[in-house]
Amino acid sequence: MANNVQELLEMLDGMIREARSVPLSGDKCMLERERVLDVLDSIKAQLPSELAEAKRLVDARAEFIANAKRDAEAVKHAAEERAKQLVNEQEICRIAQAKSRDMMDKAQRKSAEIMKMTNSYIDKMLGQTEETIARALDETREVRNGIRQAVTGAPAPETQEEAEAIADVWNE
Repeated sequence: MANNVQELLEMLDGMIREARSVPLSGDKCMLERERVLDVLDSIKAQLPSELAEAKRLVDARAEFIANAKRDAEAVKHAAEERAKQLVNEQEICRIAQAKSRDMMDKAQRKSAEIMKMTNSYIDKMLGQTEETIARALDETREVRNGIRQAVTGAPAPETQEEAEAIADVWNE
C-alpha cells in the first residue's frame, strides 16, 4: 500500500475516477466498499504520524532555542569571570568591561539571529504541515461526501454547512 497520505489520497481519487457508473443514475458510481475503507483507514493511521512530525519540529525548535540560551549564558558567564580577574588594575578593568560588553552584545545578537532563523524555519515547516493536513482533510471530506452521495442518492451539498450537517447525521 502507499507510503504517505498524499499517495493514499491519489489512490482514492483514482478509485473514484475509475469506478463504473451506475446505469441510469447520472453522476453515481460503484466502489468496492472494503477497498475504499482500507484506504481511508490508512489515511487515518498516517495523519497522526504527520502531526507527530510537526510536534517533533516544535520540540526541536524549543531545544535549539534552549541550547542557544545556554550558549549565551556560558559566554556571559565567561565574560563575567574574566572581568573579575582583571579588577586589580583600573586600566585592565576598563578593557575587561569593554570586552565583556562586546561579548554580551555579540552573544545577544547571535542569540537573536538564531532565534529569528529558527522561528522562520519552524513557521515554514508548520505552514507546510498545516497545508498538507488541510488538503488531506478537504480531500477526505470530498471523498466521504461522494461516498454518502453514492449510498444515499442525495445530491452533493452545496455549502460547507450542508456538508457538516450531513456529516452530523451520519455520525449519530
